[in-house]
Amino acid sequence: MRVTDLIERKRDGGRLSRDEWAGLMRFYAAGDIPDYQMAAMAMAVYFRGMEGDEIEGLTAAMLDSGDRLALGHLGRPRVDKHSTGGVGDKVSLVLAPLVAACGVAVPMMSGRALGHTGGTLDKLEAIPGFRTDLSLDRAVAQLETLGCVLIGQTAEIAPADKRLYALRGATATVPAIPLIAASIMSKKLAEDLTGLVLDVTTGAGAFLTRLEDSLALARTMIALGERRGCRTVALLTDMDAPLGVACGNAVEVAESIELLRGGGPADVRAVTLALATEMLLVAGVAADPATARAQATSTLDGGAALEMFRRIVVAQGGPAGLVDDPAAHLAAAPVRRVITASGPGIVQRVEPKRVGHAIIGLGGGRSRVTDVVDPAVGVLVHVRPGATVEAGEVLLTILARDSAGADAAVAELADAVLLGEAAPAPRPLISHRVTAGGVEELAGGVTH
Repeated sequence: MRVTDLIERKRDGGRLSRDEWAGLMRFYAAGDIPDYQMAAMAMAVYFRGMEGDEIEGLTAAMLDSGDRLALGHLGRPRVDKHSTGGVGDKVSLVLAPLVAACGVAVPMMSGRALGHTGGTLDKLEAIPGFRTDLSLDRAVAQLETLGCVLIGQTAEIAPADKRLYALRGATATVPAIPLIAASIMSKKLAEDLTGLVLDVTTGAGAFLTRLEDSLALARTMIALGERRGCRTVALLTDMDAPLGVACGNAVEVAESIELLRGGGPADVRAVTLALATEMLLVAGVAADPATARAQATSTLDGGAALEMFRRIVVAQGGPAGLVDDPAAHLAAAPVRRVITASGPGIVQRVEPKRVGHAIIGLGGGRSRVTDVVDPAVGVLVHVRPGATVEAGEVLLTILARDSAGADAAVAELADAVLLGEAAPAPRPLISHRVTAGGVEELAGGVTH
């Protein structure tokens, strides 16, 4: 197999066979294909796309490049959730313990920051001592005792995808539907799940900004899951503005704990409860949406989800007192700057990508694979589209390590909040529900 021949074929619009994808990913995982050649292939896929059987072949090749969990002995349904990414998206930190507290096994395998979006692993690792690099054996043991584990992609799981995932973030090839679908589903199918719920984000802060692309991605991933016997459902959620107030790592952990206490921003709570409802339905522990939502709501507000989160934190090396006093355990940025409204008006937009790029500039994300993330830095977003503000009102708070970083973030975000005279058209927070049976457009619901 000559890798250059495969790159040329894909560059020119051709297709690779299942065996060719299998060989390519096997050699890449073994280190026999250099990153620069795989980067060229990723860029060729970005521009030329892949046919359905190619996506299936790439997913299988990534899945077969490593080991898999075996969880049938747990004796309960096994459901995970995956988000395609956004700014301020800390939903997983609340959702996993919430659904686990409802009696579902949740083997949540998450990723790091990718492009302008935050990563669940980076948020979890803002908790002092918290280990996301558990072995498969230890992850299974924790599922047996707690019913939930929050881990990263281990060396055993889809190692070919692990290398390609990091490479995509550093080569501007993230927003390619075939690569997104194969990456997500190879990891999820390795978890021996009985069900999977996908949070497919759309809008300016998502990798896929157009609704039709988000729907195409949802359908692609659902087909991959259903074909392997994993019941898969997707919700399309809005990422045209940052989710919640806190954007960054430590501050998002603190906001997650606030949500687990029954408070927190309304938009994060709404997305969390909607996804929890779907997870309980695919798990079969609730007979209908109303029952599932009521169970999720009472578990969140009654404190059981918070207690589950505490147990997970302790089991994975974090401090037991985190949920009681987050400020005592989480890193705090020493420099704060605010951006205020220059005059009265109505918020038209809050640019999520600008917020994400500012966080990267502050050190809270990655421009290169080898970058080290600063957990303390971030941005607090105090307004939402449609909000009326007065002159001098604080729009954004920048949390920086030093004055130079703060100055750069101020320059990046100076016009990230657009004001106008008329209220913008509201956007539904959750717009569509997608299953193997089709697409349902959802009416009403929470808006930003």
